[in-house]
Amino acid sequence: MKKTTIIAAFLLTLLIEITAGIYLISRIRDLEMDPVTVNECMYSVTENFGHPDRYDRSLNYVVIDPDGTVLFKTKEGLSESVNEAIRNRGLILDLVMDDQTVGKVIFDYDMGEQIASIKRTILIGLIVISAVQVLLLVIWFIYFRKTILKPFKNLNQFAERVAQGNLDLPLPMDKGHVFGAFSESFDLMRSELKKARAAEKKASDDKKEMVAKLSHDIKTPVASIKSTSEIGLEVTKEERTRKMFGVINDKTDQIKVLVDNLFNSSVQDITEIVVNPGMQPSSVLLGLIERADYLNRAEAFEIPECNVFADKLRLQQVFDNIFMNSYKYADTKIEVKAQIAGDYLVIRFRDHGPGVPEEELPLLTEKYRRGSNATDQDGAGLGLYLTEYFLEKMDGQLGLKNAEPGLEVSVYLRLS
Repeated sequence: MKKTTIIAAFLLTLLIEITAGIYLISRIRDLEMDPVTVNECMYSVTENFGHPDRYDRSLNYVVIDPDGTVLFKTKEGLSESVNEAIRNRGLILDLVMDDQTVGKVIFDYDMGEQIASIKRTILIGLIVISAVQVLLLVIWFIYFRKTILKPFKNLNQFAERVAQGNLDLPLPMDKGHVFGAFSESFDLMRSELKKARAAEKKASDDKKEMVAKLSHDIKTPVASIKSTSEIGLEVTKEERTRKMFGVINDKTDQIKVLVDNLFNSSVQDITEIVVNPGMQPSSVLLGLIERADYLNRAEAFEIPECNVFADKLRLQQVFDNIFMNSYKYADTKIEVKAQIAGDYLVIRFRDHGPGVPEEELPLLTEKYRRGSNATDQDGAGLGLYLTEYFLEKMDGQLGLKNAEPGLEVSVYLRLS
């Protein structure tokens, strides 16, 4: 009710201001001297001098000659002499033709008393209206501060507490102002956020516990596999079998490191896979590639001697992903070529399979993205995504292109 009364009072004062403005404009309309209209009248008199019937009559004026004789006037009662026009604050302009003054045009109006009267009226009106408006503004500010500013400040402080994670302190609800419904909704939101936060924490704790248990459970069979392969490596004499046992040993060590990474990431809330690159001689790459190619599909190749900036563990995962994809989707021999190009050691792996559609090549490194030829194969669509991620963390690059036939995967390792 109070709010409606204040708004009505404001509207009433606005209506009074508009009415007073219209009245004052009507009062001063005759006092306005438009320079454009004056110039038009002067131009009309100059161009039609001697033909009064053609004069512009937009304003009231008198035309006199140099001797003071009245030549033309728009109506009776106007000032007909220069002295009288000066006394009445009239506008006096010389009438010049061919660089000679042939008379004067007196735009005569007695505005002194009228201006004084209008000034008094305006002053009184402004004082009264301003006083009313100041009073209304004070009342409105008190009402606005109580019903809007203070509740809004409470909401702002509440939002800051929620943003800082304090979900225990409720928001006082006052339905007596415009923010009453909002405050109730905000407190409901706080309650729901508190429930969601608790559920999220429980799910996170359950996940950590599950990962810890899985890590422990995985290590046990891996340790058995490693010990068995070590015994096999010792007792066997056949070189090919010894090589296979060696691959098993390397893979079990790799699994153990990855399981440890998984466990530490879960316990320490690490949100990204850690990559620790450093200077590595290119000679280690030969062993990494051979261990990744456990089906012996790669043809003979050489690695130029150099030093590269790489993480051995992550680079092993890179090569594992490349060979695994080739095994699954091409199942052919694999050509491996390595060369130094600019600041990189480039290793290219090319199979002779069907390749992938050209429009799908840029999408293969996206998370969970798989090619149209992968519908019958197991996989999560993370192999090439992780491969590119690891290489970028090592300041390298991944390249993909169709080789017609086959797919060529290029690994760019920064020279160190």
